[in-house]
Amino acid sequence: MTDPRDDRDADVIERLRSLGFRTPVEALRAWLREAHRQRLGPTETVERALEIERRTRDDNNLARRTRLAMIGTPKPLDRFDWSHPRTLDRGLFESLLGMDFLRAGENVLLRGPSGVGKTTLAQHLGLAALARGHSVHFATLSTAMADLLKQESVPATERRLKRYVTPDLLVLDEIGYLPCETRAADLLYTIVSRRHERRSTVVSTNLGYKQWPTIFPSAACVGALVDRFAQHCHTLDIDADSWRKKGERASAR
Repeated sequence: MTDPRDDRDADVIERLRSLGFRTPVEALRAWLREAHRQRLGPTETVERALEIERRTRDDNNLARRTRLAMIGTPKPLDRFDWSHPRTLDRGLFESLLGMDFLRAGENVLLRGPSGVGKTTLAQHLGLAALARGHSVHFATLSTAMADLLKQESVPATERRLKRYVTPDLLVLDEIGYLPCETRAADLLYTIVSRRHERRSTVVSTNLGYKQWPTIFPSAACVGALVDRFAQHCHTLDIDADSWRKKGERASAR
């Protein structure tokens, strides 16, 4: 025999959904079952429903902002092998996850050879910022510059620059892997200078600052670009063999 309470619960769930509740139906059913089991009063029942809905909206909001930030899905930090690098200041990285650097408008440089986890760590800094309610944009340098250089007018370029200037945290990945034209250097300098001491930028690179002119041949602004970026910057140097080469050696055994 069908329990009449099931019909009433279904009606309540339908009404909540029609009012705009985003909590999944199954979660609402579980909430009502628990309310019946514990014989909760009306006030506590409503309080729990509102808390479930708040968590649902927070989770949905974070998922949407994460998609818009273009971060991707990095390997979980609990699977990161901190013993693999010969040099990597884990304590500094974990302190950066607290986002004090972001609130101070400071930058972060992740520097090391290819395949040592720079992108993964940069992504996790972005995710930590998102979890604390900050706006984030993630892009490789080549993608960002291609995006800006394809704009067909100065006003269009100015509008697109907002994508890189306005986020609380900008992550620019893979600086140094491909050479860029002089105009790209000017655009990157514009981004860094407009963000200077106001918003934070994370950069991953395989090159030391003295080698940055090789990325932007003939660009006169590289010295000023480095000065602005490095003035308030936390540096994480990673000395390690490539993870990919490590995997290749392991599979060959």
